[in-house]
Amino acid sequence: MKDNLYGLLGYKLTHSISPVIHEEILKRLNIDGRYELFEIEEYKLEDSIKRFKTSSIRGLNVTVPYKITALKYIDELSEEVKNIGSINTILFENGKTKGFNTDYYGFSLMLDKYDLNIKGKKALILGTGGAARAVVFSLLNKGIDKIYIASRNAYKAKTGKWPPIAEILSYDYLKGLKNMDYIINCTPVGMFPNIDSSPADREIIKNFSAAIDLIYNPYKTLFLKDAEELGLKAFNGLYMLVAQAVISQEIWNNIAIDKNQIDIIFELIKEKIYL
Repeated sequence: MKDNLYGLLGYKLTHSISPVIHEEILKRLNIDGRYELFEIEEYKLEDSIKRFKTSSIRGLNVTVPYKITALKYIDELSEEVKNIGSINTILFENGKTKGFNTDYYGFSLMLDKYDLNIKGKKALILGTGGAARAVVFSLLNKGIDKIYIASRNAYKAKTGKWPPIAEILSYDYLKGLKNMDYIINCTPVGMFPNIDSSPADREIIKNFSAAIDLIYNPYKTLFLKDAEELGLKAFNGLYMLVAQAVISQEIWNNIAIDKNQIDIIFELIKEKIYL
C-alpha cells in the first residue's frame, strides 16, 4: 500500500493527537501512509466531502462539531450508524462514501479494558452530541438497566433519536439522582486549555461509583480529580481514542488487526503525550 492518505475532519484541531496515534498504527502495520488534519468551517462541509471523493484520500475520522451534521452527505451508512445517528469515520471507495461509528466500538473496548461491569447498572451521560450517542448505544449493548442523559436544552434533546431506556434531564435535576453507578462526560467541558472547568459539581459526582471522561487532555480533568477525591474509580478517554483509531484503520484498509495491538499502542501513546 503506497502513500495512503487519511485524516481528521473537524473545526478546531490544533490540540488533536490523532496524527500521533495513526502514525504509530501505520508504522506497526508497515503501511506507507500519512494522516493529516483538515480544519473546515461548517458551510464548507458538503463541498469538502464532495472534493474528498475525487481525491486520493482513503479515509477520514470526523470530530466535533460534524459527527451528526456530516451524516446527510454520506452515500451509505453502516448498521451501527443507522442506530446511533452519528458518524466518526468515513471510507472513500470507488467515488462513494460510507459512514461508520468506531467510537461505539472504542468505548465498548474501553469498558472491557478496565473491567467495568455495565449489566443491570445505571448511568448518567453528560452531553447529547455525537460522542454521547455512541456511548449510549455501547452501554445499551452491554446490558445497562437505565440511562439518564443531561442536556442544557432538554426540550430539544428529547426530539433526538434515543433508546426507550434513556431519559433526558435538565442539569437542574441531576442532584436528585441517587445511588447511581456511572457518570460519563461526553462534553468538551474541562478540556485543555479550559482545565479549571467541570461539567458537574461534587454534589452530583458523589452519588456515583465510577466516572469516565472522554477527554484525554489533560490526563486528569477537574471532573476526574473531583471524582477520585470523592472515592470514585476514574478513567479518561485515551484508550477509547486509540481503540477507535485502530478500528478505523481496519475499515480503511480492509484488514483485521490483533486487538492486543490496541494495548501496545495505548501504552506507547500515553508515554509520548503524558511523560
